[in-house]
Amino acid sequence: MKSVAIVIPVFNEADNIGPLVTETFLRVPTGILGSVIVVDDASTDGSAEEVAALLPTHPSLRLLRHPMNLGKSAAIRTGTRAAREALIVTIDGDGQNPPDEIARLVAAYAPSGPQLVGGVRKKRNDGFAKKYASRFANGLRRWLLRDDCPDTACGFKVFERDRYLLLPFFHNQNRYLPALFRAQGCQAVFLPVEDRPRLHGKSKFTNLGRAVEGVYDLIGVSWLIRRSRPLVALDEAKR
Repeated sequence: MKSVAIVIPVFNEADNIGPLVTETFLRVPTGILGSVIVVDDASTDGSAEEVAALLPTHPSLRLLRHPMNLGKSAAIRTGTRAAREALIVTIDGDGQNPPDEIARLVAAYAPSGPQLVGGVRKKRNDGFAKKYASRFANGLRRWLLRDDCPDTACGFKVFERDRYLLLPFFHNQNRYLPALFRAQGCQAVFLPVEDRPRLHGKSKFTNLGRAVEGVYDLIGVSWLIRRSRPLVALDEAKR
């Protein structure tokens, strides 16, 4: 297996991010773990300080900080751009994605396909309203975009750094990675993963907020995909 960079976007998860980083170094096999990159999206609760305290203990831990809150997609992009490894794994900073799932997801990736590996939570540890709203949104998105992804909001994603950076970037891009990768002619596979209860804090997303943004996003991404053409490598002319 190739070594990977694990990118963890975080916003106001001071009670969760330290234990998650420690667990990641314990659970991910050293043979594939290149670096862990935490991107603090202008937290106000000391999340960055919790990670900074671990830097002397873990030389391959990196902490990047946004000067203002830019959103999860921007944090993922910042971490991916900073990575030195060719392969990226993303997980959420709230501790609900178990790091011991990472090796299995990475093993499913292949440059020839699937070029995107995502997680599908087997049993979501969220309230009824959130699970119902997510189920409805996933169904609508799958019908409109034909991305065949049953759980696009799951934090687990594995993809090639350079291929990801060629994708069009926009706010909430992380929810549409399966559709964007498929529009570029890539294969995607989605594997069942565990989802743990949130131990501290609360979700930063509301059903109403996601619904309002989701309408605009779906329209925009649908148009973008219809206008997309797969990127192909060109052979240099022989002289």
